[in-house]
Parts: sequence; C-alpha cells; structure tokens
Amino acid sequence: MGEIEGTYRVLPTAGTRLGAQSPVGVSTLEPGQTLLPRMQEKQLHLRVKLLDSTMEIFDIEPKCDGQLLLTQVWKRLNLVECDYFGLEFQNTQSYWIWLEPMKPIIKQIRRPKNVVLRLAVKFFPPDPGQLQEEYTRYLFALQLKRDLLEERLTCADTTSALLTSHLLQSEIGDYDEMLDREHLKANEYLPGQQRCLEKILEFHRKHVGQTPAESDFQVLEIARKLEMYGIRFHMASDREGTKIQLAVSHMGVLVFQGTTKINTFNWSKVRKLSFKRKRFLIKLHPEVHGPYQDTLEFLLGSRDECKNFWKICVEYHTFFRLLDQPKPKAKAVFFSRGSSFRYSGRTQKQLVDYFRDTGMKRHPYERRHSKTHMSIRALTADLPKQSISFTEGLRTPASPSSANASFYPLSHSTLVPVGLPEFKDSSSSLTDPQVSYVKSSAAERSSGAVAGGPDTPSAQPLGAPALQPGPGLSTESPQPSPCSQKSPLSLSPAFQVPLCTAEQGPSPLLSPVLSDAGGAGMDHEEPRHKRMPADEAYFIVKEILATERTYLKDLEVITVWFRSAVVKEDAMPAALMTLLFSNVDPIYEFHRGFLREVEQRLALWEGPSKAHAEGGHPRIGDILLRNMRQLKEFTSYFQRHDEVLTELEKATKHCKKLEAVYKEFERQKVCYLPLNTFLLKPIQRLLHYRLLLRRLCQHYGPGHHDYADCHDALKAITEVTTTLQQILMRLENLQKLTELQRDLVGLESLIAPGREFIREGCLHQLTKKGPQQRMFFLVLGT
Repeated sequence: MGEIEGTYRVLPTAGTRLGAQSPVGVSTLEPGQTLLPRMQEKQLHLRVKLLDSTMEIFDIEPKCDGQLLLTQVWKRLNLVECDYFGLEFQNTQSYWIWLEPMKPIIKQIRRPKNVVLRLAVKFFPPDPGQLQEEYTRYLFALQLKRDLLEERLTCADTTSALLTSHLLQSEIGDYDEMLDREHLKANEYLPGQQRCLEKILEFHRKHVGQTPAESDFQVLEIARKLEMYGIRFHMASDREGTKIQLAVSHMGVLVFQGTTKINTFNWSKVRKLSFKRKRFLIKLHPEVHGPYQDTLEFLLGSRDECKNFWKICVEYHTFFRLLDQPKPKAKAVFFSRGSSFRYSGRTQKQLVDYFRDTGMKRHPYERRHSKTHMSIRALTADLPKQSISFTEGLRTPASPSSANASFYPLSHSTLVPVGLPEFKDSSSSLTDPQVSYVKSSAAERSSGAVAGGPDTPSAQPLGAPALQPGPGLSTESPQPSPCSQKSPLSLSPAFQVPLCTAEQGPSPLLSPVLSDAGGAGMDHEEPRHKRMPADEAYFIVKEILATERTYLKDLEVITVWFRSAVVKEDAMPAALMTLLFSNVDPIYEFHRGFLREVEQRLALWEGPSKAHAEGGHPRIGDILLRNMRQLKEFTSYFQRHDEVLTELEKATKHCKKLEAVYKEFERQKVCYLPLNTFLLKPIQRLLHYRLLLRRLCQHYGPGHHDYADCHDALKAITEVTTTLQQILMRLENLQKLTELQRDLVGLESLIAPGREFIREGCLHQLTKKGPQQRMFFLVLGT
C-alpha cells in the first residue's frame, strides 16, 4: 500500500483488487472508493396496479410516509374524491392490508421491490348518489367489476349477468352479438362466465342507447342493494368456537356465517371497540345489549389480523359517523398505553361540504374502453327508463337503504352524427348533439383499429376515444403524444379540454350535485353543433322529488311501522296514540299529495313534448306556491310536536310494556335513527324547502316567467319557518336531552322545564395511570 500525494491513506476496495475502473466525473469520494450499494439506492420504485388493471410506477424516498405515495397517485389520476380510496398490499400471510398514510412505507412493507400495491375502494357509501364526481362512480364500477371476478360480491347468477351486461354497455357500447362474444371470450367478468353467457347477451340487448355514465349508475344502483356490497370478510370464531366472518360497513360491525348476515352491531349501540392479542372486543351500551352480554368477544387468526380489523373499524366509524377527523393523540410523557392509530383523512361530511363550498369544476377523464358505439336505431327507439325491474324487487321496506334517496331514471344524451338528420328520442327530451359517433364494424372495434385514410394511425393508445368518420363526414383524429401512453386513468394531453364550458352548461345526464361533465374532446377545426344549455331548475326539481320521497319514507317509520308495532302489542295509551298520530297523519297525507303533483309535473318536463328542446320548460312555481301556502294551515300541528315528544318520553318511563316495544322497534332495520329524531323531520323539511326555493329564485332571476310564483312561495315558506324557528330549537334540545338521559346511567331527571343542552366534548383527566379520557356535557338550568 503506497502513499498518495499526502498524509492520508487509501483503503483498497474489492473493485481495486479486481482491477475495476474508477468512476469518471467529479466526485467527493476518495480515489478508488465507490458508494455503498444501500447508498446508491436513493429512491424506491413502487408498482401500483390501478382499477383498470394497468400498472403504474412511482418513485419515492425510502423513508417517506405512506401519505406521499397516496398523494402522488391522486395527482396522477386527477382524483378529487380520493378519500373513498386507498392502496392495499398483501403481507407475508397473504391477506390484504391498507397502506397507512402516517407511517413510513419501509416500516409497513418489508420488500417494496417485490410488492405490488393496488388501488381499491376503501369506503363504500350506502347510497352512491353521495358520490359527487362521475369519474369517482366510474372507478367504483371498476371496483365492483373486480369484486365480481374475485367472488367478493356474491349474488345470484341472474344478478351477476345483469351487472356484467351493464359493464359491457359501459365498455363497448350497444349490443352487437359478434362483438359481445369476442369481447367476453377475451375478457373475464365472472368465474364460470360461460354458463351465464346467454343471460348476459339477453340483458345487454335491452341497454341500447345507454351511455357509459348511465351504465355505471345502474351498476352502482343494483350493487348497493346486495347484502355483500362493500363487504370484506375477516375470519374469526366466537366464544363457543363457531366459525364466523366479521366485516365492517357504514352501519357498524357485521357478523356473517357463510354468506348469511346473522348480526349487526350498529355504531350507535357500540360503546367501545378494542383488541387484546387475538381477541377482538365489542363493548355495548348497557341498555342496548339485550340478550347479549355487555362485552362481546371474537377470536381472530393472529394479533396482526385482529389489529388490522380494529384499524378498519376505527376508520369506518370516523369516516361515516364523525363530522371531522379527531385530533392526533398526545404522546404519553412516560409510558404509552394502547395504540396511537387514528384516521387521518377527511370524513364523508367534510368531503361533501368541500364540494358544496368550493364548487369544484368537473375534470375530463378517459375510460379504458372508450370506443363505445351508439347504433342509429338508439337515436329513435323509445327506450324504457329503467333497464329492468330487478332493482325494485331487491328493495325491502325493512332495508335501511330504502330510506335513502334512490337514483331515478336518467335521460340519455342523443349523439347525432354530422351530416345526418337529427332524431329526437321519445323517451327523453334532453338532447346532446355535441360529439359524433358512428357505429363501426365489429372486427374493427374488437381489434382496436380505426378505419381511415393513410394518415390515420394504425393503433390507438389504450383508453383514447376514437372518432369514427361516417358517410359525408371528414374527421381528423388527434395524434397521440408521447406522454399519452401512460395509464388510461391518467389525463391525456390531447383530451385536457374542459368538457363543460360556460356556453355549454353542465351535462344533462345527471344532477349537477352528482354529475361530472360528459362528452369528448374534438379537433378545433371540426364544425361543432351548438349544445343546448342544461336548465339548473330541472335538477333542483329533481332534487325536490328525490328528497320528498325520502322524507315520506321517514314519516312512514312513524305512521306505518311504529303504529303497527304499538297496535300489535297494545302498548300505547289511547290518549297518547291520538295525540301522536293526529299530529303526524295530516302532514303525511299532505306530502303524499305534494309528491304526486311534483311527479306529474316532472313527467311532463321529461316527456316527448318540444318544450325542453325549445328552451321553455313546464312551470313548477305554481305547484310550489300553492303547497307552500297550504303549509301555513299545518302550523298548529308543527307547534304540538314538542308536546308529543314530551308525552312520549313520559309514557315510556311509566309504562314498561311501551318502553320494551319502543326499544325493540329502535333495533329494527327500518328505524335507522332514534325514533324521536323522526319527529323533528317535518319542521326540518320546511327549512329544506326554503333552501331549494332560494336556489330556484337565484337561478331564474326577476325576468323569468316562473320567478314571481317561486318568489311568493319563498316568502310563504319563510314566514312559516320564522314562526317555527323557536319550536325547532326546543325540539332539538329536548331530543338531545332525551338521548343523553337514555345513554347516561344514573341521570333520571335530566329532562326538566327550562333546561337547555349547551354542548358536549372530551376532556383528559390526569390520574396515576396517566391521562384518562372523560366525556363532559354542559347543560344550562337547575
């Protein structure tokens, strides 16, 4: 070993002994030295499988948290409602685990190079109408497609075939037997798909003219009524050793035996969830456990499985039940007790408020199968509004989802080729002659080639829409740029034009609350048809109709189901029964009539008349004005609701039989909220009318022919709500005190005249065991 121009010595490396050349270029290393292998690897290359089965690679720092990777995925996909989704990976025991945002990736994944993460839906809302973006609903449909193939969404063969037919319509367009058979041969949707092939084709034949957005809607609408919608099983056993499966949903913790649900522990009945080694513990409120013990115990396969399921429960409870995410738990000074895991994203309430307050613009997106074709006969056929009556057959009165606002028939856009006569669909007066699509041959569609001249590219990038020229058409397909070869879920630069410009208005496919912009980009040199602006008043009326149906379902909980329960057991005193139902029945009958009027008027609105195409819609202000004025006559009924609530609470205290019937009824699926909450609905509905009428007036403006009636209706309902404002505050206060008295043991006289609930919160008391969490309730009065 020799000296090198100085007083320092160079230690030989394996490379110098073997005669390897030193790296060229400027370096701060000593002569002859190289970087260690672990120092050379500055970034991790993580593979993520998207919902359309394409693979994306993300480069991240090894020590970064999971949130950084999640943020990169959301940005690349341009996904706004990202809180519904997550990334999952398989651990060494081969069960799926969600990537935690607040924990370093290298502490969660042992060998990142060998692991493939996949994008998946994490939270399944009970009503897909709560999804604001059309793109989000498209991703949900892809998730359900994956669940069908992986046998997670188990259902009857007929239902599977129906779901597959809607997915086919979304991906390849109208029915073509040869194309369908080729596509189903090349792509698997169901295990044992061949036995359902004829049913799939039969259903697909009925979806002629249905757009991809409508098909996604139908998939979600059918799937949400299935018992296995969004269910992920976790194998467990009870105290007796019986094999069961645990799952979690928006309602609470579910218990299955096979594919049969045998129990539901609603969030409102659960006091605490915890785990100890392999044991998962559910602690119930003392007065609701009924035949069960106060603490239920389930045994899972290992501690890791138990903790994983507990984390999923914590996240589901926070996302669906809390208004905002809880603050991070403060670290203990000396000893830490329990897990510090908390849900770190936005809650569903925050997500909906974010869209409502910011007015997010809809972003264009690409589908994996965007070469959907619309047959010319679809432009003239009188299509049924609902693809099949199966969806109604699945809805049961006892189902909690029956109280939610369901989806309603959607008018499909009419796509009129340039140079062809424009046909009007008799089933819908909402036309959208914006983009030209012409049916190509089955061989061309199945191969993905686009017929054209010599300048037409031979292959189209996956997911890029193909514009097919028809007779008398001259179209120029946009050339794919080099960066358009990325994931189909990413935005191609050739199609990053807003699909809903100011002069076009929002897409008439869906309500502005639910829809994304539809359509496709066109070359700027092509002649464009002027798109008829969509009327926001139509969507406001649709919202009135949808929420009115839901409101009537809420009233039926009292007028139909609760009445049936107390009459059957003869549990309620006659005076109380008269007081209760004489104040609710007239309101229920009034709203039934109001609903019929709105349905009839909206039927004219959506009918084959030319009013919509000419820009003049049937009036709605006259119906609203007449009914809002009639609501003044019901003021006396609304004013007695606090008396009804008080008397009902007194009777349940003194009559044990009524108390038993009352509590048993609240455990039923049909009573998805505390029973006394439904007595607040009538006055709260009036506030909703005021909000919707205010939106109508803002939309119409003083010059509109319907503005005067809508403005007078707004004045009428404002007078009623102003009169009842104090009564609503008393009702909400009484209802809150009633629930507190039932939940808190030892407080028998919480409800008293003049007593007012102020707020509730959480405090930490310093004890010998460290900070202990305590709930506090602030009540004003003696």
